[in-house]
Amino acid sequence: MAFFLCLFIFFMLPPSNAQPSPGYYPSSMFRPLGFYRGFTTLWGGQHQTVSQDQSSLTIWLDRNSGSGFKSTRPFRSGYFGASIKLQAGYTAGVITAFYLSNNEAHPGFHDEVDIEFLGTTPGKPYTLQTNVYIRGSGDGRIIGREVKFHLWFDPTANFHKYALYWSPNEIIFFVDDVPIRRYPRKSLYTFPLRPMWVYGSIWDASSWATEDGKYKADYRYQPFVAMYNHFIINGCSAFAPARCWPVSPSPYGSGGLSNQQTMAMQWAQRNYMVYNYCNDYKRDHSLTPECWG
Repeated sequence: MAFFLCLFIFFMLPPSNAQPSPGYYPSSMFRPLGFYRGFTTLWGGQHQTVSQDQSSLTIWLDRNSGSGFKSTRPFRSGYFGASIKLQAGYTAGVITAFYLSNNEAHPGFHDEVDIEFLGTTPGKPYTLQTNVYIRGSGDGRIIGREVKFHLWFDPTANFHKYALYWSPNEIIFFVDDVPIRRYPRKSLYTFPLRPMWVYGSIWDASSWATEDGKYKADYRYQPFVAMYNHFIINGCSAFAPARCWPVSPSPYGSGGLSNQQTMAMQWAQRNYMVYNYCNDYKRDHSLTPECWG
């Protein structure tokens, strides 16, 4: 009887490459914003268009310029998301991003939490790079905390949901509501606590974006286009009362992840993670104490 029960469970499990249910869908908890209700153009305004109902934004890069946008308010915590569709074909050297930063408030000494899509060559997948960057100085001790993934779907075929959750205790990265990375606060020195704005952009990063700069942006394939919609900004602004706390991305009001969400994250990391800075022997891990234990 036990044998047949195990056999039944085995065949009921989804295949390893099928997205598991996280059991909880934070993106469905919030009403999307019109672009101009939450954001403003930062640069390259001539390289972006907003739909008439403000539900979607298209930005592009050509040999003249890229484009970027920014939230109208800074936040000290929250859930921030967008659905994004990437360009197919040759996109080497091109970065499409959705991220948090306070670089304009603290130039040369800023914090940043990134979702970045690293362009690629035909036949090879996009790389989704997540990064946490704390009080960078630009003095040769810039410490990135990169964890990279290939995706279990084609991000150029349809829109997919990408989100960042940032609380005073943790940062969680989501793809289609599946948590792919959790970065807990372990000390004041390895966690961003100063207010940040929400950004999106497309730009030329030929020096490093694709296979460490082996392949550059080729403007014979311009324009390079990224499309965004389903914008979500929900959190505590920099000016909110101290009692303000971001809505939890899990069934637990205090944050963290449920067992089912944790299993979904383990599935993503086991099958699709292609780089983790903590496992890179070439890195100086004396500068990343969160990797020690």
